[in-house]
Amino acid sequence: MPKKSAGILLYRYEAGALLVLLVHPGGPFWSNRDLGAWSIPKGEYEAGEEPEAAAHREFLEETGIAVTGPLEPLGEARLKSGKLITAFAGESEFDIASIRSNLFEMEWPPGSGRMQSFPEVDRAEWFTLEEARAKINAAQKAFIDRLQDRRDRR
Repeated sequence: MPKKSAGILLYRYEAGALLVLLVHPGGPFWSNRDLGAWSIPKGEYEAGEEPEAAAHREFLEETGIAVTGPLEPLGEARLKSGKLITAFAGESEFDIASIRSNLFEMEWPPGSGRMQSFPEVDRAEWFTLEEARAKINAAQKAFIDRLQDRRDRR
């Protein structure tokens, strides 16, 4: 059975333009990567946990901000690894200056025997839909498209 993740794609309007919030993964592997490296705030959950509850938890862990207000489902997408992501959308005025991510530990440099701590997310940014499509992991572009389709129908 594939691993499952859940996350939240926050959006807001600025001067009539739809913007989405993406996060950049922390740690040395991602430090020099940009296009295709960004993601919605998300994380894994176990069988028996509701995806929406997991999405709220993971957003808080990765950003330090609790999402309030209603969320709408954006469906699922499968990563190349086989992991299945369930996403939700919500409108919010998230202040990226207040981001506070949890930390993870890994051996760095590899083979050194030294453990170092890195933030799970090293930064967050609001992007136009066009910018976001260039920045986000390719498998997650579907969430941006679905959000845009729903906003265009309103």
